[in-house]
Amino acid sequence: MRQKDVKIEKLNIRSLYTEQVKQYKYFGSIINDRNSIKEEDKERIALGIKVYHANLKFFKSRLVTKGSKLKLYRTVIRPTVTYASETWVLKENTIQKLLVFERKILKGIFGPTKENQSWRIKNNEELDKLIKHKNTVNYIKAQRLS
Repeated sequence: MRQKDVKIEKLNIRSLYTEQVKQYKYFGSIINDRNSIKEEDKERIALGIKVYHANLKFFKSRLVTKGSKLKLYRTVIRPTVTYASETWVLKENTIQKLLVFERKILKGIFGPTKENQSWRIKNNEELDKLIKHKNTVNYIKAQRLS
């Protein structure tokens, strides 16, 4: 029998029996038996959306500058989404999910642009220039190095 074929139902450690589970939460991170971060991605983005909606009044206010809104995003929402991301394997679908989430938040912060008597939503390149190419994926990669 190969190691992968062995199933441990209960583990005995000093007369304490523990059962095997498919996944569990440890310090806010989801750990599973398949070593997949799919559930972790979903939960982190959902938590980021919750934090955004908890501060929606602040983000929608015209009295608060765009710089302050961006600072709040970088200090509250981004760390919530990227918690324990140093250990993630960044696959293309994970990168896309993170970038889509970030663009939605940034479009809410920076709003539309008025051109020739009409309003239009900023495109991804304009948003990338506004944040000076410091997106979530680059942030995760920088965190890994530090």
